[in-house]
Amino acid sequence: SPLRKALIDSGLGENVTGGGLENELRQMSFSTGLKGFARANADTVEKLILDTLESLAANGIDPEMTAAALNTFEFRLRENNTGHFPRGLSLMLRALTTWLYDGDPLAPLAFEAPLAAIRQHLADNPRYFEDLISQFLLNNNHRVTLILEPDPELSRRQEAAEAEKLAQVKASLGEAEVQQIIADTKKLKALQEAPDPPEALATLPMLTLADLDKQAKPIPLEIEQHNGTKLLYHNLFTNGIVYFDVGFNLHTVPQELLPYVSLFSQALVKIGTEKEDFVRLSQRIGSKTGGVWPASMVSAVRNRTQAEAWLFLRGKSTMAQTGDLLDIMRDVLLTVKLDNPERFKQMVLENKAGIEAGLIPGGHGVVDTRLRAGFNEADWADEQMDGLSNLFFLRQLAQDVESDWPAVLAKLETIRRILLNRNAMLCNITLDEDNWGKFRPQLNDFIAAIPASPVELARWQPTPGPVAEGLTIPAQVNYVGKGANLYELGYTLHGSQLAITNFLRTTWLWERVRVQGGAYGGFCRFDTHSGVFNYLSYRDPNLLDTLDNYDAAAGFLQNVHLSDDELTKSIIGGIGALDAYQLPDAKGYTSMLRHLLNITEEDRQQRRDELLSTTAADFRAFGEVLARINKAGRVVVLGSPQAIDAANAARGGNWLAVQKVL
Repeated sequence: SPLRKALIDSGLGENVTGGGLENELRQMSFSTGLKGFARANADTVEKLILDTLESLAANGIDPEMTAAALNTFEFRLRENNTGHFPRGLSLMLRALTTWLYDGDPLAPLAFEAPLAAIRQHLADNPRYFEDLISQFLLNNNHRVTLILEPDPELSRRQEAAEAEKLAQVKASLGEAEVQQIIADTKKLKALQEAPDPPEALATLPMLTLADLDKQAKPIPLEIEQHNGTKLLYHNLFTNGIVYFDVGFNLHTVPQELLPYVSLFSQALVKIGTEKEDFVRLSQRIGSKTGGVWPASMVSAVRNRTQAEAWLFLRGKSTMAQTGDLLDIMRDVLLTVKLDNPERFKQMVLENKAGIEAGLIPGGHGVVDTRLRAGFNEADWADEQMDGLSNLFFLRQLAQDVESDWPAVLAKLETIRRILLNRNAMLCNITLDEDNWGKFRPQLNDFIAAIPASPVELARWQPTPGPVAEGLTIPAQVNYVGKGANLYELGYTLHGSQLAITNFLRTTWLWERVRVQGGAYGGFCRFDTHSGVFNYLSYRDPNLLDTLDNYDAAAGFLQNVHLSDDELTKSIIGGIGALDAYQLPDAKGYTSMLRHLLNITEEDRQQRRDELLSTTAADFRAFGEVLARINKAGRVVVLGSPQAIDAANAARGGNWLAVQKVL
């Protein structure tokens, strides 16, 4: 949008912030701004926002931008793609946005009339949107300017104030009151530790194993070759929408260039081409397609040391737009204008700010990625491209763009030269059979335009990190992870792990880490491709106590007494993970991943059979394997310097290798 572009181009901050239009509350609001700017420039940022809005209202919005926005919005409404979230639940939640305030619950669902009304307003008044900007944004006195300033000492002052307040409260209590608080605390702890009574659990409705499908559902897949490129086709009904992914083998990229991959992929659609700047390109994508975007996939493959790593350019359109879709994808791949240091630096700063902003709300994911990076090539490469290592890289890269842009540009051009090779490319298509016949000739022309050369895979040599790592951020909570490769500890993959890990998450980790420990969440995750099993906590006030609870999980499983209902619920939870809700585009992408990772239909059926036949003995056997993590596991903690220093002091001084993140 022009406002976003003005904010980014100003160079005043690192990234745009604000939620845009918030329309789910009774009183709608609009917010925008910058993050990472100098406090002295606050008035300048506010003036820039208002001046840009005034210019749009006075001089008008580019008609091509309006057309692109309308096409994008209409495509989303008609496609109604809710991802893994069930459409029915999505519609219910959408209805609540008006229903909660005594409005018509069907109004948010019936989009045809409002969409037609907007088009009619534009036909009657070409300045319709400009007038809305004037009425609701510029001539609106209900406005606030909010500035948030980081204070690294805030947490320490809050903790000190809380400690002082508690000391004052304790000093004011009599002995009887102190004893009453102790008694109440013991009662609360007993209630937290007590299991729900069987009669209460029996009132909850539940499925039985007889309700579950015994057979794994396959996804249609046809494999072909054309002009050196592998084609994966999925014959699925898509309501006339083509879902197309073109993939490039990342294992051809040298190790030292991996940190650039994420930025390179974003540059394809965010930096412009030889004929269009990124604004015009964005308008073209918005007006001619349902979207074009990059994505990467890096995964271990079972029984193989080399990772499967791909960069995808993904797109979707109606059948009437397929020519435009392929033209756009061809243009961004072959004519992307990488020599744009100003725009590229904006992208570097946006990415850096995005990772930094996500450290606290997504700290468990940061820990998970960092922890896994120490076990195999795939997770190491993923961390190089999208983890903390990439954050440290981006901080240096922002300086390199200023001091030596030709060297940075040369690396980006090298990535493009290596990746654009139809002999190391695949195309993934999800579409019904009739439309596939119409799309195929266009696809053949697209493939022919991509250069061809011999394929040379790069050799990656991951560098292992410390066995125990403490990553410090200014926060009052911690994110605690511990994990190991179960295959290296003697585990053989069995479908029962789905039921067991589901049970562990909803019982031991829930009760010990969340309910009793006070964390916002406690999880475990097992990657069947790599064999890596991780324990994780979210917004956790503890550190060492949480690790003790992880270590005790094995004994819990080894001694657990499962009722038939508990076993059944755990199996049903595992089946839920296997049979996650998917729309056609997700089914096609999932089928492609299974092909790349060598997961056969026989493998899927075997794991399903094993899951459905899970017994209590499987739980105890899995517990025996988890017990080996206690000594062999790696630890990664993201949290406050005080908590990490205290843990080091308790464990001998240098247990956690400490690194400052923020």
